[in-house]
Amino acid sequence: MLLLLALLIVPGLGLVGVQGFRGFFDTSANVADVGGSKITRQEYDTLLNEQLERMREMFGGAVDMAAVDTPVLRQILLDNLIQQRLLAHEARRQHLSASDDAVRQTILGIPALEPLRKADGSIDTDKYRELLATQGMTPEQFDARVRQGLAIAQISDSIEASALMPKSSAQQVANLSMQQREVRELAFHPLDYSVKVNPTAEQLTQYYAEHQQEFATPETATVNYAILSADLIATTLTPSEDELKQAYQDNLAAYQTPKQVRASHILITVPKEEAKADDAKTDVKTAASATAKAHATAREKAEAKAEALLAQLRQQPAQFAEIARKESQDPGSATRGGDLGYFGPGMMVKPFEEAAFKLKLNEISGLVQSDFGYHIIQVTDIKPALTQSFDKVKETLSNDLKKQQAAQRFAAAAEQFSNIVYEQTDSLTPAAEKFNLVVQQATLTKHTTPALSAVPALANPKFLAAVFDHEVLQGKHNTAAIDVGDNTLIAAHVTEHKPASVLPFEAVKQSVQQKVVLLQAAELARQAGAEKLASLRQSKSIEGFSPVLKLSRAGIQGLTPKAVSAIFKADAQQLPHYVSAILDGGIYAIYRVESLTTPPAIEPQRLTALQQQLAQLTGQLELNAYLASLRTRSKVKIYTVEKAAASE
Repeated sequence: MLLLLALLIVPGLGLVGVQGFRGFFDTSANVADVGGSKITRQEYDTLLNEQLERMREMFGGAVDMAAVDTPVLRQILLDNLIQQRLLAHEARRQHLSASDDAVRQTILGIPALEPLRKADGSIDTDKYRELLATQGMTPEQFDARVRQGLAIAQISDSIEASALMPKSSAQQVANLSMQQREVRELAFHPLDYSVKVNPTAEQLTQYYAEHQQEFATPETATVNYAILSADLIATTLTPSEDELKQAYQDNLAAYQTPKQVRASHILITVPKEEAKADDAKTDVKTAASATAKAHATAREKAEAKAEALLAQLRQQPAQFAEIARKESQDPGSATRGGDLGYFGPGMMVKPFEEAAFKLKLNEISGLVQSDFGYHIIQVTDIKPALTQSFDKVKETLSNDLKKQQAAQRFAAAAEQFSNIVYEQTDSLTPAAEKFNLVVQQATLTKHTTPALSAVPALANPKFLAAVFDHEVLQGKHNTAAIDVGDNTLIAAHVTEHKPASVLPFEAVKQSVQQKVVLLQAAELARQAGAEKLASLRQSKSIEGFSPVLKLSRAGIQGLTPKAVSAIFKADAQQLPHYVSAILDGGIYAIYRVESLTTPPAIEPQRLTALQQQLAQLTGQLELNAYLASLRTRSKVKIYTVEKAAASE
């Protein structure tokens, strides 16, 4: 998850720049100082909020945002801000910039601006200004930001592009990744030694004292809650017959299937006309004239061939498919006897479509000319236009109309619901009675997730923040009506609140004992395994080992990464070789590496692709080293970022 966050954050800073969207002149609170240039608290908080919001949009309720917003995430974000600031300083020192044309092309290539394009391809400047205004920027400020991002990119791109990876190194990596080893396993399980363990009372109390957080209960709130949604309102509505018939007429096109035809064709292509000068001495105009003559000749030949085929088909219409397989120059349909399947209006080029829709069943057209060449068309089936009856779509119409009417009424209902919840703050009953809602009960924690809640709204981060708000908990009043999306509001009233607490020793004594027994048993298993390993290195015995496993880094046969790492670190020059690894659960495992198989030479194209991937990785490592050197020689001062307010 942290790696994913890092990947999301880094691209997000590319064009945003190092100053953020807001807080450029705000130096009242800073999170870092890079060579005298301040990274403000407001700038940092804004970018953090943007990253968290991006996560919400990408994953919705599938990610617990409280768990994502961690000190590690905050440090990743701050480190990237510092790196961007260092690169900005270096770009200025090296007098790097970007041309107006480069800035313009970069902005025009931003996907978010596609909805702003006019029919002629230009950007609607008024809407462009409005979009930037929502981010607190003018076009001039955004231009400057993009220019700075392009200048910074010149440094990083030049370093990454200059990285080289020899083929010999790529071949060595390929050999290592494809190498196969034969091993046997001998495991020492802690459970086998647990009967030998009898921890003392002092050991139990000591473990409890040192690991109290393992026995803590989270903060909880038991709430009454009510949900108002457009879907709920829809269940109370019954559209009239007249409304349904009017909706049917208004949307008649949605219930109509246009006429479709199934056709086969034979295509004789005509090369496209392109005028090119063969060398510097050839006049372009002369070349164009010569090319036009050649193109006319090619078209005449294609037309003559098509006419000959048409004459043959007039005599033998049943041979259409066979002739299409032999003569058609459309690679997509020729193998199918020219069959194009069914198509409706607007699915073919205009001349072809007009001709096909005029033909009767099994009728063969004359020559039809298009940009592709000359077509001979035969219609093999016709599906007439169909209109679904009112009775057949009545239920669908009713459901759609309910949703439309509910969405229209939801806005007014939401306002009333919010007002009642706010004004009659001691109970949700008045609001529930007004809208015929059921007041339900649930026990929540700050980290309630969709996996732990059958009602998605209960896991919404905004709702949980409202429930555990200090004023709500202390004042014993309703939360505000929280918009959780999809035309849904939820409000809650806390009936019981339990702060986080550590359970007393007596209440968790049995759990403590189980943990201590497992730890001590794991230590006994380790000791026994270590003794066995020492003796095996002398005896080379295979007694007690599993059957042979054939492993590669791509096929690990169900072994854990720790085991695979130990096995492939083993010295392959002296076989058999014994290695050990402590696996999850305290299992002590010994592996007997018996043989290795060198892979065959990798194919040249795969080797080239691997070489390029390794060069990219090397470039990234070199860029990281360069950034580290910049940081070393720059005066960087970091303040705490733990308390940055990023929940709202």
